[in-house]
Amino acid sequence: MAAMERDGDQLSTRPALETEGLRFLHVTVGSLLATYGWYIVFSCILLYVVFQKLFTRLRALRQRQLDRAAAALEPDIVVKRQEALAAARLKMQDELNAQVEKHKEKLRQLEEEKRRQKIEMWDSMREGKSYKGNTRKPQEEDSPGPSTSLVIPKRKSDRKPLRRGGKYQTSKHSEQLQDTLTFKNKILFPCP
Repeated sequence: MAAMERDGDQLSTRPALETEGLRFLHVTVGSLLATYGWYIVFSCILLYVVFQKLFTRLRALRQRQLDRAAAALEPDIVVKRQEALAAARLKMQDELNAQVEKHKEKLRQLEEEKRRQKIEMWDSMREGKSYKGNTRKPQEEDSPGPSTSLVIPKRKSDRKPLRRGGKYQTSKHSEQLQDTLTFKNKILFPCP
């Protein structure tokens, strides 16, 4: 019997606690919504929009990964890609080989020219002539006949811009210099 009475007491006290807890919850949530309601509503809307954007981007990213995986598994595409890479590498290697051959040919020509100059120098020294090093360049040898253009070397300029005197004085500067000299002459050597 005592156990039944305790069960009855618990039942009668329980609804009072629940109603009091519900009132407390209602007052707390009500005041919270009244104070920060619009902030909470806008925050929820913003979170919804952000999650939607992220979800669409995530879905697109997964789709691209699936497409890449499918493309990588297709042997025809892989073979074509490898053939294109091999062709590009072969083309670049051929261009490099051609450049190397051109460079080697230039080096051979330079060595031949040096060897020819040494032979000419040796022959001229053997004959007792002085070697002046006036060998013609290969471009001049290829041209048939004498050159009709006359090349006149440029003279060095006699102008020395940092000097005051000389033949390149400006007229204003020379007039000032002449006026100064005449003034000094009048002071130093007065005319009677």
